[in-house]
Amino acid sequence: MKEKRDYHAATGYEHDTRSFQLPVRVLHIDGDASYLKKCLTLYKRLGLEAYGEHMNEKQMPVEIASYMNMYQPDCLVITGHDSYTKGKGDKHDARAYRHSKYFAQAVRAARLIQPDLDQLVIFAGACQSNFETLIRAGANFASSPYRINIHALDPVYIIAKVAYTSFMERVKVWDVIRNTLTGEKGMGGVETKGLLRTGMPFVQEPDAEQDKINSQTE
Repeated sequence: MKEKRDYHAATGYEHDTRSFQLPVRVLHIDGDASYLKKCLTLYKRLGLEAYGEHMNEKQMPVEIASYMNMYQPDCLVITGHDSYTKGKGDKHDARAYRHSKYFAQAVRAARLIQPDLDQLVIFAGACQSNFETLIRAGANFASSPYRINIHALDPVYIIAKVAYTSFMERVKVWDVIRNTLTGEKGMGGVETKGLLRTGMPFVQEPDAEQDKINSQTE
């Protein structure tokens, strides 16, 4: 995906290949500090501009608006710990989940700020989360359709796919989830536009030494 992005940047203009790309900004909020650290490391390896905030799942609906305004993200990831307890109700009962309702409330709060699914791409959920509730709340992608445990890094791979797809193209759900570690039983979503935008011309800033020479010449 990264090679494809670089190729399009170099060949996307017939008369001038001096192009650049607008970076996609990711805000990842996680209830687990160690998982968040692993995800941020992977974002960096994938060349994505990502910011992480660790907080308790119950605080996410309360805090989400302030962090949205602070970072102005293109992608929002809301993850943490969750679980489904059959003895508390069937899989459609929100009361049978540890934190799904807080994830859903956080998604709704984010959608009050940016309701457009193509302007703000949201992944929400954790292991065994209530997938249907999160999608109805406004998430583009969520876990977990079959209430299974998911891999901590799968949300990163989904966001990377969206970030490296041109805004002129649609991200097909199957193309996203087939390359996750969990697959369709743990991941799902709705068709979403890519976020990659390419522009021109690319103007390289002179280094400090060149600035000094230019000032002396003047």
